Amino acid sequence: MARMMLTQSLSGLSVFSCHSFQSIPKISSLKIYKFQLSSSHKSTCSSTLTETKMSKERKLPIFLFDIMDTIVRDPFYEDIPAFFGLSMKELLKVKHPTAWIEFEKGIITEEELAAKFFRDGRIFDFDGLKQCMRNGYAYLDGIECILHQLKSNGYEIHAFTNYPCWYMMIEEKLKLSTYLSWTFSSCNTGKRKPEIEAYSEVTKQLGLPPSSCIFVDDRLVNVEAARKIGMDAILFENASKLEQSIIFLGVQMSNP
Repeated sequence: MARMMLTQSLSGLSVFSCHSFQSIPKISSLKIYKFQLSSSHKSTCSSTLTETKMSKERKLPIFLFDIMDTIVRDPFYEDIPAFFGLSMKELLKVKHPTAWIEFEKGIITEEELAAKFFRDGRIFDFDGLKQCMRNGYAYLDGIECILHQLKSNGYEIHAFTNYPCWYMMIEEKLKLSTYLSWTFSSCNTGKRKPEIEAYSEVTKQLGLPPSSCIFVDDRLVNVEAARKIGMDAILFENASKLEQSIIFLGVQMSNP
């Protein structure tokens, strides 16, 4: 099919449609980070990489989902300032400017994050902070139904998220692995969106061209980066618009 490079607006939907999809034979083995939980994993960002060989054709497109504020509520913007008794503006002034990003990329450990979370190195209840985050994790309205429909129709779904090893706390609470694989978390890959290298690494690991993927994210800058390399990209606003956008791209959403 001829490649289409266009931005389509339908009923207020933010859909970047680049290609038409069809099933193609798998040409290489798919690397998947198989998620396993144990008490020893609670303070580490490691996951087990296994080789999955698929003898049948892969059903395309492949879905790449951001996690925070796309599938799961992000407690950082409301719950964490409240935990410290600060406004968001005040918190941004006193927290370390790069510590969280370093934590997301797996550069520093939890202990190092605790030591440098604030610019002045103040001591605080780090375990309480983690519990506050854990308490705030919840599925966004309507999103679990969409994941269930995609999974039921045989589509591969992968997490593609900027997040530290605390993604394991999300998994413990919400069991996202019921629907998707935690394949591309920045703490494991060392790359963050919207770095183009992060997207290139995804397609390399999947063994597929960008045109075989649909990327969903709540941040426009990340969506635009996906579009640049040739992925179809949907800017997440809410579950209803997401479902309409997915259907517009020709994906089966009804229960099989």
